Order: sequence, then C-alpha cells, then structure tokens
Amino acid sequence: MIWHLAPNGRIGMVLANGSLSSQSGGEGDIRKKIIEADLVDCIVAMPTQLFYTTQIPVSLWFLAKDKKQKGKTLFVDARKLGTMVTRKLRELTDEDIQKIAGAYNAFADGTLEDVKGFCAVADLQEIAKQDYILTPGRYVGIEEQEDDGEPFEEKMGRLTAELGELFAKSHELEEEIRRQLGAIGYGI
Repeated sequence: MIWHLAPNGRIGMVLANGSLSSQSGGEGDIRKKIIEADLVDCIVAMPTQLFYTTQIPVSLWFLAKDKKQKGKTLFVDARKLGTMVTRKLRELTDEDIQKIAGAYNAFADGTLEDVKGFCAVADLQEIAKQDYILTPGRYVGIEEQEDDGEPFEEKMGRLTAELGELFAKSHELEEEIRRQLGAIGYGI
C-alpha cells in the first residue's frame, strides 16, 4: 500500500494490535523500516468490541509520505472511549471521535500538548529506544488519578479488612458446597 502512495499521499489502515509490536515473520523489521522512513504519522489504539465479527481490539495506523510533523509520531490511546450499545458492541460517540480528531489536528498544527493516558508525541529516537514498538501505552503513560483524600495507611487497613471478610465468606461458601455435594453422593 505504501508503494502505491503518491509523493504527498496518506493512508489510514485498521490493523490488529499485534502489528504494533510483533517480531515474528519479519514484522519487526518491516515496522522498523517504515518508522525509519518517517512514514508513521499517527497510531490510535482503539477499544475492544467495535466490530460485529470480532471482539479483538485494533489500532488505526495513519501513514504519510509528506508528514506535517517531520520526525514525530502522534500516539493516541483511545481504549477507554466508546459506549456499549449492546452487550457485544461498542460505538464511538461523536464526542469520542472529536476528541481523537482534535488531538490529531492539534498535532498536525504543532499545538498539541501531551495528555497523560490519552495522547503523546514521540520522536524517532524515542521510538527507536522502545525497540520500534508502536503500542500507544508506552508513550502516553497512565492518566493521573485523582486523590480521594483517604490516607494510604487507612485505605490499606480498610481494604485488607474487607479482603479478610471476603476470604472468610469464601471459605463458608466452599464448605456449604462440599456439604451439598456430599448430601447428593458426590463428596469431595
């Protein structure tokens, strides 16, 4: 597909997430050459369940022969976006699409500011340090979590006590299951 691009051509592809990091069958070498040729404009990691036929997550690859931001690639982690419309199908809302498009447009204009957990710009050297792996999570990091105000020691004490109660309940249920199975002749 790259070979068919015009000198100023651009292409968008939907690929399985394995394409971002796979080393088998020469995929790592191919990806490295594409990156070194400065063709990767943007990578978007999409959420699961966007398609009727498969639940696997995919990524969007945007390649350009004449990138506006030479030597740089935009990474967007959109895995948390979308709304479940049925038990098996997720759809992106107009707001989700605008959020992704807005990040790309700001990147193309050179005005994008990285947003932890959502988008980041990396240069070719940084991508090389990551062994030419294009998984957006490596570049965007983890979003900041809001502090709930509960001191760590108190939270750990509370959570540990809750866990102990759940373990006790689990043992009670296990014994009840053993008794019930024994009552019908299937003791463990």
